Amino acid sequence: MTSQKRWTADQIPDQNGRVFVITGANSGLGLATTRALARKGARVILAVRDEAKGRRAVAEVTAGESGARLEVRRLDLSDPESVRAFADRLRSDGVRPDVLVNNAGVMAPPRTLTAQGHELQFAANHLGHFALTGLLLDLLADGDDPRVVTVTSTNHRQAKIFFDDLTGERKYSPMGYYNQSKLANAVFGWELHRRLSAAGSPVRSVLAHPGYTSTNLQTSAPVGMVKLLFGRLLLPLAQSPEQGALPQLYAATAQDVRGGELFGPDGMAELRGAPKQVELAPRASDPETGSRLWQLSEELTAVRFALPAAA
Repeated sequence: MTSQKRWTADQIPDQNGRVFVITGANSGLGLATTRALARKGARVILAVRDEAKGRRAVAEVTAGESGARLEVRRLDLSDPESVRAFADRLRSDGVRPDVLVNNAGVMAPPRTLTAQGHELQFAANHLGHFALTGLLLDLLADGDDPRVVTVTSTNHRQAKIFFDDLTGERKYSPMGYYNQSKLANAVFGWELHRRLSAAGSPVRSVLAHPGYTSTNLQTSAPVGMVKLLFGRLLLPLAQSPEQGALPQLYAATAQDVRGGELFGPDGMAELRGAPKQVELAPRASDPETGSRLWQLSEELTAVRFALPAAA
């Protein structure tokens, strides 16, 4: 297993000339990722639901990096029309991304359905990123060392996908359905790797997880015991967003990264530390699960990837 001993953001190679699209870039891991990449010369497109918060994030980064090349564009991952509009505008503006970082997420809210009838966490965390990746894939294929980095969680290892109750209509658990969305991220990242490899695509699909990191994910949506536990009681144990972002930064920029790999912290239980390659749960790489989720995701998003299925 690959080890990236004490790798830090200072070791990110020069990123001048490269374009990154980062979802949820206005706070937490996304903002830390944006700042680190801007420091290395990258052009970063902050794909955010709230443009005002995105502009404040840009002001924060440019205060420390006056030459940062940052741009805010609106993207609501829970809204298929917003996802398509974002991708269409990138295309019409002639923007060619080199790396897509599927970072944004919502955690453990009360049961909420989108306008399309999808459970919010599955829609925003998985379906929106699935659709966005599919709509940008041909642009990425023309990029410089192109990659799709999808952010999952250690929780994917204790999760299942409720194919017979995707919306939680029969029995909803905020954390259970958060975990479902994180397993879906992991399944998607691996299945995308399989299909890209089968197609001989230059795009690499890589996975990352941040361990236990202090972000507004633990406080903005959760309620009850989940908010108390993760938003208050355990928070002193959490690492900073700058540290938590290292696995996804490594996945996005390090030269020795291979498609299908998962990177997380090297500390105890993968909760904190420097990035290293870690194990993907066997269910995340199960071909039957991957094929079933892929087909379902295409049906629910009406986005189809122009790639042959992997054997």
